Amino acid sequence: MPKGLLSVVAGNTPDVRGAVVDQLLRAAPNAVVLAVSIHGADAGYPVVQRFLSGADPALRDAAAQGATGDPVVILRQDLMAVRRAAGRPHVVLALPEDLDVLPFLVELWRPRVGSGSLGDHYDPAPLLVGVDPESFMADIGCVHRAVRLWDGDDRGDPLTPAEIAARQVEAADALLIPEPGIGPAASGAVALAGHLNGQALLLPPAGAELPSPLLRPAPPGCGDRWRSRLEPVTVPSLRRGRHEGVASVLWRARRPLHPERLAGALPAVMFGVVRSRGHLWLTSRPDTVVTWRSAGAHLELREADRWLEEASPRAWEAATPQRRTLASWFWHDYYGERRNELVFTGIDLDDQRIRSALDAALLTDAELALGREGWTAIPDPLLSDAETS
Repeated sequence: MPKGLLSVVAGNTPDVRGAVVDQLLRAAPNAVVLAVSIHGADAGYPVVQRFLSGADPALRDAAAQGATGDPVVILRQDLMAVRRAAGRPHVVLALPEDLDVLPFLVELWRPRVGSGSLGDHYDPAPLLVGVDPESFMADIGCVHRAVRLWDGDDRGDPLTPAEIAARQVEAADALLIPEPGIGPAASGAVALAGHLNGQALLLPPAGAELPSPLLRPAPPGCGDRWRSRLEPVTVPSLRRGRHEGVASVLWRARRPLHPERLAGALPAVMFGVVRSRGHLWLTSRPDTVVTWRSAGAHLELREADRWLEEASPRAWEAATPQRRTLASWFWHDYYGERRNELVFTGIDLDDQRIRSALDAALLTDAELALGREGWTAIPDPLLSDAETS
């Protein structure tokens, strides 16, 4: 039986999210819109409000207006009800700002025991994200408060508005930034978004025709690509060049980092950085992948996973295909997959300063010769007492 098509829309404000939905409806006037809002305290399940609209009035009863529970379960039930009522619908799922979009979508499409996969009934279309320039430029520097988003499993760890703004842009397959040629906020938002997600298609202004690939199923393996972006060893693709003063810098190294020297290098490394992501190989934790993530002035280091070892077949079997591919690609006969890899994006970055500061934090040949016992004896001011710094 032919599948329906599911277009997911997100945005950093309700107005810009609505603008993306409107643009989709002009191109697909028969589409059904399932708009979602989430309300509730941090503890327990939230209240999930859904509003269904479309050309067929009968579909409006396919989803109740409000329910308390797991948003993933509720929305799966709604989508299946629309599928039964409409046969082969094109559904536009408009998600609120309360969701961490990428892990939420991974969980939404994950096959369930006894109920199968949403992919048996819908093909995913490219993910569309609207970006209000002024809100984005204000949020990308805001680190003075924290918000807990629903990530498809539970409310995740507290995130700053800067981290939320960056994640939403990085999740997109296509971005709508209204009137990108007007004002410094708009031009700055376009430049930053282009470096945070160089693979996303920039949508035309409101009223222009949407590119036809956005109205068709995404290429096969969409779910695998979503999961791969959440891997601790995945690094965003680098966009080269400088745009409105915004540039990105990639740093890689194949020997461990000295935690004390790295801590001392942070002021030089992070000057002018708006967003950075990647992973580290620290002497204090030689078997652990340490993820590096910053947005605005907030930097977080976290123990995320263990490096794959040649003698650990069970770990290889449990790893995703994307992780195994990356490990094989970067494999070293002595170090295995261990490596440092970071991408920095910011204003007027000095790439030589960043690389030199990080290179100076690597172990010297003499320190490297000390081996694991010598490495782990080096004090670690970054992760000694907590997972974050």
